[in-house]
Amino acid sequence: MEKYNIQVDEYIEKSPDFAQPILNYLRDTVHECCPEVEEAIKWKFPTFMYKGKILCSVTSFKQYCSLGFWLHGEMNTLKEMESTAEKSSMFSLGKLTKMEDLPSKVQLKKMIKEAMELTDMGVTMKKAAPSKVETKVPDYFQAALNENKKASEVFEKGSPSFRKEYINWITEAKTEATRNKRMEQALEWIGEGKARHWKYEKK
Repeated sequence: MEKYNIQVDEYIEKSPDFAQPILNYLRDTVHECCPEVEEAIKWKFPTFMYKGKILCSVTSFKQYCSLGFWLHGEMNTLKEMESTAEKSSMFSLGKLTKMEDLPSKVQLKKMIKEAMELTDMGVTMKKAAPSKVETKVPDYFQAALNENKKASEVFEKGSPSFRKEYINWITEAKTEATRNKRMEQALEWIGEGKARHWKYEKK
């Protein structure tokens, strides 16, 4: 991995015009806050690695772009923001369409620093009690859900077993092509409120 990865340059250059200044700003701010950070492309998205762990990632779509922190569920800075702003699916900052949508630089740096501190504390290695374990949603599936409001709402309200069956099905795919095909099918079924094995359920 490299501090600056040419594939991230290419990703940003291919992004919509509105997204490029946002992605460049986020990228520069992450490097400013975390000089040790290294860039990689994971699940087709620019990802920032800190001490071998995923710190955060950015994505761009046709109409908006997003910033996602790996440990978003543990971050107090994000919980504070959720109380004053619209919660955006599983992504930390999920509906960025212009620079004005971004939090202040002070807030953004605070988030990055908290994510670094949590990584330093080994939070990613913590294991909750079995009864509280929730299968983690991979970033690439989070991004796909983030694009599909209906599926996202159903998935978020689904039971742990409902969510786990879909996550396992997707993550167990042997190839990227299979995984993408399963994600597409999963979004369709989830949007219809169907469980992973709905075909075999008793009528």
